[in-house]
Amino acid sequence: MAVQLHNSVPAEVCLIRLSAIGDCCHTLPIVRTLQAAWPQTKFTWIIGRIEVSLFRGIDNIEFVIFEKGRNLSGFRDLHRSLRDRRYPLLLHMHPSMRANIVSRMIRADTRLGYDRARAKDRQSLFTNCRIEARPGQHVMDGMFGFVEALGIHDRKLCWDIPLDDSDYQFAASHVGNRPTVLVISPCSSQRFRNYRNWRPENYAAIADYTADNYDAQIIITGGDTPLEHEYGHRISELTKCSPVNLVGQTTLKQLLAILTRASVLVCPDSGPAHMATTVGTPVVGLYATSNRLRTGPYFSQDLVVDKYPQAVREEFGKTVEEIPWGARVRNPDAMDLLEIPDVTAKIDQALART
Repeated sequence: MAVQLHNSVPAEVCLIRLSAIGDCCHTLPIVRTLQAAWPQTKFTWIIGRIEVSLFRGIDNIEFVIFEKGRNLSGFRDLHRSLRDRRYPLLLHMHPSMRANIVSRMIRADTRLGYDRARAKDRQSLFTNCRIEARPGQHVMDGMFGFVEALGIHDRKLCWDIPLDDSDYQFAASHVGNRPTVLVISPCSSQRFRNYRNWRPENYAAIADYTADNYDAQIIITGGDTPLEHEYGHRISELTKCSPVNLVGQTTLKQLLAILTRASVLVCPDSGPAHMATTVGTPVVGLYATSNRLRTGPYFSQDLVVDKYPQAVREEFGKTVEEIPWGARVRNPDAMDLLEIPDVTAKIDQALART
């Protein structure tokens, strides 16, 4: 059932999606779809500081930054910036307690949130209407439930993230002229009991395989954390192909510029998988502890090396259909189910396509 607004087309819309990179990448087509249907509506997006660094420069969206690292000061700053504003419609697209508190800083008539099953951290207490319950969806398809609840059914899968000449120049200075470029982003975000990373020696093996068989340039990317630096150094030490190690040396926009020049990206369930999707780069996803059908690269599902069903059987003694949708496998050894030939076969498949 469509949400009934006071006016059929609201003058202003505020949406909350604070993080993470991948989920924010999923959110942009939602906004562009709404803008295509409501070209006169003004959109405000409450977003995190790290995430806005990727989206800065996008036109026709007002970004309001929430500094979660500043704790109470971040909430006070957000309240000051929004206290004199009222929105006909709030899209509460981030089911978390922090986002719930953020939503209290926003005055809105209609407060649309997830259905009860997906309204984590008691989000339903902070909204006055919900999208339709549809189990078993990809995260981005679930977000399009907000659009459908507003009576809009034509999707606009548009990722117009602007890059500067300096971003392209950075990529050009590190990406050579070889016909094939393999980018390896070996690590996912570091969270408690978040076991998504494959072993460095395995990444080294696929790097050498791709270099030997496709005369490929290999580039390693990652954030500026001790674990990611360790991965970058270790993979570089184990390879014969002398990869370019850019771990900790790129902004998000520079990374996106590199992904525009990549032939294929290999990575676990992580933000770069969805960044690559925004620029049409094939993604060989490495999945064992999370469900690719929920969080996998949207246009590269057939390129995912998917050991999640096996990991679920070993961890829970059940099938994927018998456990909650999107349940994580918290076994640190689960990623060892992925074997090197499985990954090289998907690399072959991706490069045959491109």
